[in-house]
Order: sequence, then C-alpha cells, then structure tokens
Amino acid sequence: MARRRKGDPVNGWVVLDKPVGTTSTRAVAMVKRMFNAQKAGHAGTLDPLATGILPVALGEATKTVQFAMEGEKIYRFTVKWGTETDTDDAEGEAVEESADRPSRAGIEALLPSFTGTIMQVPPQYSAIKVDGERAYDLARDGEEVALEARPVEIDRLVLVDMPDGDHAVFETECGRGTYVRALARDMGRALGCLGHVQALRRIRVGPFDEDDAISLEELEELSHKDAGPEALMDVLRPVETALDDIPALAVDSTEAARLKRGQPVIMRGRDAPVLQGTILVEHRGMPVALAEVSQGALKPKRVFNMT
Repeated sequence: MARRRKGDPVNGWVVLDKPVGTTSTRAVAMVKRMFNAQKAGHAGTLDPLATGILPVALGEATKTVQFAMEGEKIYRFTVKWGTETDTDDAEGEAVEESADRPSRAGIEALLPSFTGTIMQVPPQYSAIKVDGERAYDLARDGEEVALEARPVEIDRLVLVDMPDGDHAVFETECGRGTYVRALARDMGRALGCLGHVQALRRIRVGPFDEDDAISLEELEELSHKDAGPEALMDVLRPVETALDDIPALAVDSTEAARLKRGQPVIMRGRDAPVLQGTILVEHRGMPVALAEVSQGALKPKRVFNMT
C-alpha cells in the first residue's frame, strides 16, 4: 500500500525575500507550513546574515531547482575594511586587523582582476565537504581545514558607493559556487587593508528578482486572511518559471501520455523539430516532462505529475 504524503499537492515557486537572522532551511520550512505543501526546496542557500531572494520550490517545482541554481545571481554587499574575521563576515571573530584604508582609485583599479574566471578558496565556515564532513562543522570544532581553490565565474563587479573610509558597497553578478564572503576577504588582502562582509543582499537568482519577492510577514498575513488558501495561491509562480532559458516543445495528448509513463516519443518526418539538450515538453500549456533528444527520440528524464 502506497504511503500517503502529508500536506496538499501545491506546485510552484515562491520568490521569498529572506530576512536577516533566519536560516534558509528555516525559511523554507515556514513557507512549506503556510502552504501546507507536501514537498519544498530552495534554489541556493543564503547565510543567516544575508537577506534577499530565496526562491522556494513547492511540489513539482522541486524538479526544476537545478535550473534556477545554474542561473546568474546578483548580490549587493557592503565590505568593512580593516578587519578580517574567521567567517569572512560580521558574525565571526576578528583574526587580523589593519589601519590601512583603500582609496576609490585603488579599489576601482583592482576590480578587473576579480572579474571573469578567477580562482577562489571557499571560506573556512562553508558547506564544502571535507572527507564527508562540512567545513563549517570542522571549523567550529577548532580544526584548520585546507580548502582548495576552485574556479568561479564573476561576470560583473562594480563599486556602487563609499559611504565613508571604512566601508564600500559593491554589486556583483556571478555564477554558481561563488562565495561573496571570500570575494570580500580576497579584495581586502589584495588592497592590503583586509576586510569582511558586513551586509549582504541577493537581488536576483536566474529569472527571480526583487520585483516578484514577498516577505515572510506578508505571507503570514495572506495565510490568515478570510480569502483562505486562494490568497496564498495568487503568490505562486508557475513550475516552469525556472525553465525560461531552455527550449519548449508542445506535444499532443497521446505523446504526453507516453512521456508521463516514462516512454520515449519518436520524432519523425521533415517537420520534426531540430532540438538538442534538455527540452521542456508541454501539453496545452502545462508542463509534461523534462526530456532529452537522442537518436531521433524524445526521452523523458523528469516527469511532472500535475493535474
């Protein structure tokens, strides 16, 4: 006998504006509870210190999380010069200090060397696994962890503001796996003044940005309105929102049924679409499956179970 899942079959994305001081895991749990959803996940962890865009996937949207995570991310962050911390942000303990402060010209001259593909050593307090254990767990136990540098992609890094000599505000557009905390640390070292992230806000993840965001407080208000579940459902964005950058293909009802059963669909004739890579297959505007084109056939990889 099949085990019945707790909750409702809620499918879609919630573009959450995560508050400071809340972990991503707790934020997702709160959204899941408010929607009474059977399943939930998110597209990229934000540190408790960070605020901003945390896309929360509910139900079938969890099958598209990887596509959202592969999208470009934009952060706005404030660096405090003069102190390096063990966590590379304001939550950590100071490990080294400097009386030097950078000039605007010095900062702007440095930025090109931190743009493009660069090598970056993740923070000691990070989720990187070392011999099966998280680096932050080892660091909390007092162990020195030698993390290896790895390539990350930084498409844009600009100086936005210098409110005073101790602080500088930046905006960066970067790829998956980039640690903004490490970026601030390394800029401080390169400038000879040291530094750490004092404030961090993510303003975009792939197709999700601030224009679509909603706070936990606003969600709570909606969940208690007389309108009931409908008020919350209006917040949900479609499952396929995270798939904006991949091609879509419409199929008929017979082909949709085959794909849902995990069976391939042969694409015949001169009118067969020329496609490659991952395809979003749709029927009457509803997502059917994520599929791959191989040897003239459309082969389902992830099937969506939505009515």
